[in-house]
Amino acid sequence: MQTNLSKQARQLPRAAEAEKVLRSCVHCGFCNATCPTYQLLGDELDGPRGRIYLMKEMLEGAPITAATQTHLDRCLSCRNCESTCPSGVEYHTLLDIGRDFIEQQVPRPLGERLLRSGLRAVVPHPGLFAALTRAGQVLRPWLPGSLQVKLPRTARPAGVRPAIRHPRRMLILEGCVQPGLSPNTNAAAARVLDQLSISLISAPQAGCCGAVDFHMNAQETGLDRARRNIDAWWPALEAGAEAIIQTASGCGAFVKEYGQLLQNDPHYAVKAQRVSELTRDLVQVLQSAELGTLSLNHDLRLAFHCPCTLQHAQKLGGAVEAVLMRLGFSLTTVPDGHLCCGSAGTYSLTQPGLSQQLRDNRLNALESGRPQVIVTANIGCQMHLDGAGRTPVRHWIEIIDEALASYKEQSHA
Repeated sequence: MQTNLSKQARQLPRAAEAEKVLRSCVHCGFCNATCPTYQLLGDELDGPRGRIYLMKEMLEGAPITAATQTHLDRCLSCRNCESTCPSGVEYHTLLDIGRDFIEQQVPRPLGERLLRSGLRAVVPHPGLFAALTRAGQVLRPWLPGSLQVKLPRTARPAGVRPAIRHPRRMLILEGCVQPGLSPNTNAAAARVLDQLSISLISAPQAGCCGAVDFHMNAQETGLDRARRNIDAWWPALEAGAEAIIQTASGCGAFVKEYGQLLQNDPHYAVKAQRVSELTRDLVQVLQSAELGTLSLNHDLRLAFHCPCTLQHAQKLGGAVEAVLMRLGFSLTTVPDGHLCCGSAGTYSLTQPGLSQQLRDNRLNALESGRPQVIVTANIGCQMHLDGAGRTPVRHWIEIIDEALASYKEQSHA
């Protein structure tokens, strides 16, 4: 695709990246076939190809309108289109650049500004978020339905984390909302890895990965959070920590991009690249772990929802399913497993109508095999799907943790 960026667009820090992405698109339209919003709305401008045209026109100096912003806002950033694209178009890179550019040009209505500011003020702060979650549980009967469904149906305590006792050590990003919504997830990961002679350690100074701010067009704030995390993790990495583990695939996808996002930062480029190289989703550790002939022979029938950030961003589709089946779990067949559930970070709050349609469609597919439990790999997807009040939804590592505990009890009986 030929491009002729405007003088204003050429001044953007990532202008060269935008031009490269635009020129790689051959406007074939294959991407629309797997775009969740295009499937729902049937509007060319609510599919990747249409949005690319909108961003091209915008960066070439065409008038920018609120309608353009709306079409970009409706994108889930699921990156399904990237998995489909035969030309390797890095659509999410262009979307980040385009959204940031339009945010400077088109003022949002007051309600949208308040919602986005509120989310950025609460979500990246684990202590505040957990406190508000506890308050919400107490006040649940009096809350509007739209907020009730965002609260966990069953609060599972974290349980005991094993002592740090193994020479092999890995850092873990604790996350923002996960400690408040599903505190057992990281504790379960620590217990399972302890059985594999790996100790998980935390860096107290590390915080939000930066994705919430970055994807809500406060990109510099998001990058500052990335820099803070790099500083927090660096001493442990120098001391021999093997990897940085995420149990939320959304966080992992973003941390793996630190190297690209900070490639022009003279103070952080090298460290950011190293952090990205050492970042692992939890399933990558279990993929390479020596599980031996262990078979848990669990009779629980599971359906796995593969988050977009795991299959499209991290290219780990099928990895969790393989580990679960290797351990003896029974998995149902899930139609259209490539499609988004509609959670997409804060999307379920900023685009509730579309988000709910996508959630219900995904649940229908997940429940088609009559599972007893749905498991997933991202806290946002977990809460979004579970909020429908249908089949229980949990993180897959908790299921393995419980099965291992049961296996050990039976072995010692």
